[in-house]
Amino acid sequence: MRVEFDDVTVTLGGRDVVRQASLIVESGTMVGLVGPNGSGKSSLLRTLYRALKPRQGTVALDGQDVRRLSGRQAARAVAVMLQDPPTDFDLSVHETVLLGRAPHRASFGRDTPEDVRIVDEAMRRAEITDLGDRMVATLSGGQRQRVMLARALAQESPVLVLDEPSNHLDISHQHELMSTVRSLGRTVLAALHDLNLATQYCDRVVVLAAGRIVADGPPARVFTPDLIRTVFGVDVRVLGDTDDPVFAFRRLDVPSTSAESSVRS
Repeated sequence: MRVEFDDVTVTLGGRDVVRQASLIVESGTMVGLVGPNGSGKSSLLRTLYRALKPRQGTVALDGQDVRRLSGRQAARAVAVMLQDPPTDFDLSVHETVLLGRAPHRASFGRDTPEDVRIVDEAMRRAEITDLGDRMVATLSGGQRQRVMLARALAQESPVLVLDEPSNHLDISHQHELMSTVRSLGRTVLAALHDLNLATQYCDRVVVLAAGRIVADGPPARVFTPDLIRTVFGVDVRVLGDTDDPVFAFRRLDVPSTSAESSVRS
């Protein structure tokens, strides 16, 4: 499913947090939105799943304005994994993942054997099969994050939105999540802080600063030392080759001998 943002501006508290953003994401591609805190990447994504209404501009799925879809239609089209999983769920893990099937059921409809099969497969892919009977509120942050991934997978929507999906996850599960999502063949938009994760898994990255899109393209081409210094305020060394770079960062005001890091993510 094709996603299009056309001249989108979002205003919160009297301030434009997204400014005239235009972006097309072709079906089946994985696009990372990156930028410093407050750059507008999460706000832009929220217009896609209708948590925010643009002050101007439109967001469309295969040419249809998302604001004109019913709630059920929108949920069938777009699944969301938020950066901070809820902690107040009075549900088990299995019950929570089953919520992903709600857009596909008739009102008050029962779970079908097919629903259960899809949920079981989603839990397997998210590596939470052994947690099925646990209450979500008792889980660690990383475990809850994987529950939310399973729920999004169970929703089987052609578009998947990830807002800081690696929050609370250790390095191994960060890569497992990104690899799983990439293997789905769905249209994926992910707000990411980790430029190395974006480089390794995204077909394309969109860089935002002060609410505006300032760069767009393949990660290896977009993530230049000049852009990273300007947008993120850090120096960077590029390790590896040009097709598979790894970035080592240090603050501009800290000597490289004490502050440089180069973790492959």
